[in-house]
Amino acid sequence: MLAVLSTHPIQYQAPVYRLIQQRFGVPVTAIYESDFSVAGYHDTEFNVRISWDTDLLSGYNSLFLTRTTGTQTGLSLGTALKRARPDAVLLTGYSPRFHQRAFYHAWRLGRPILFRGETIDPTRDVNPWKSRVRRVALRTVYARCSRLLYVGRRSYEHFKSMACPDEKLMLSPYCVDGSSFQPADMDRDRLRPEARKEMDLEESQITLLASGKLTQHKRPHRILQAIKGLLKSGTKPPVVVFLGDGEMVDELKRLAATPPVVEVRFVGFRNQTQLSRYYHAADLLVLPSKSETWGLVVNEALMHGLPAVVSDGVGCAPDLIRPGVTGEIFEMDSVTDLAAAIQRAFALVRCAYTRNNCREIVASYGIEQAAAGIAEAYRAVTSPSGRLRAIG
Repeated sequence: MLAVLSTHPIQYQAPVYRLIQQRFGVPVTAIYESDFSVAGYHDTEFNVRISWDTDLLSGYNSLFLTRTTGTQTGLSLGTALKRARPDAVLLTGYSPRFHQRAFYHAWRLGRPILFRGETIDPTRDVNPWKSRVRRVALRTVYARCSRLLYVGRRSYEHFKSMACPDEKLMLSPYCVDGSSFQPADMDRDRLRPEARKEMDLEESQITLLASGKLTQHKRPHRILQAIKGLLKSGTKPPVVVFLGDGEMVDELKRLAATPPVVEVRFVGFRNQTQLSRYYHAADLLVLPSKSETWGLVVNEALMHGLPAVVSDGVGCAPDLIRPGVTGEIFEMDSVTDLAAAIQRAFALVRCAYTRNNCREIVASYGIEQAAAGIAEAYRAVTSPSGRLRAIG
């Protein structure tokens, strides 16, 4: 049995655990610190109450240490692990503090440890002393793990920079579950006209989509600044649709209204089952974040055949974005470079060939591949043969 230690049920991870058990025959028990994502919670960055409209708990076993009602379940992390009696433990991160406690208890249990988390290059710190301390701490953690699951190219490079041996490294790509989406061209033909009508968009208007939290870290204002630069050069103005919410909404509205005016739409936060209509209504996704460990909205966009313009601070850029094929990459925080990338990407919009390319590339980053990687790592540390066998 594989025990997964995580802070809470996550919509991008729960389908993977379900598939590990149902498709690859590895029993999974997830030990969660809290049930807040199932019960519903107020997201401070989106500034809305969120209750995910997808199934986060079926198809595998789960234990909770606390409930959002404030009641304790009577389980400590150590007790829950001993009760689960796993053959191996999967850790899903090293921050916040829950993950540090999870590593300690997994290590004390003496079972093989698998690690699949959002790996971040520790050299990002300006303070060299903090970088050295983090590097030493991470090397210590990784050395005690039996397998390290990298989610993409930069994740692999991170582990290699920590002197992790190749025999420990296995691929389990970052992914999204497409079961709640309607991503095909036949869905596009149906959803695009009604969504654009809802947002008062003419079919002739090129539409850029910014999907996610409207916070400084995500840099949504860079999109408007880049479009203003294009307007000054005489380029036909695109419309920007902001799909999400957050602290910058009022600032973005003011910036858009400052001459030269950029036409914008704010549709607010939308749950998983509502996203397809907006991806189909758009012509380009733009993700100008300062840094993203991965950027799962890019997976979602490409699944719908929507090309993406992303900053070089977005982790999935070298995996999913092929310039001139599935989108463009620009230098983070360079408004001029972003404007040029958007202009180049105009050649990709509304093209069936582009949509096919997007879907083909992202197909290698699905829940099947993610589950297979974890299941293979589990077999490698628990089975004498280490062979992976899919069911059905």
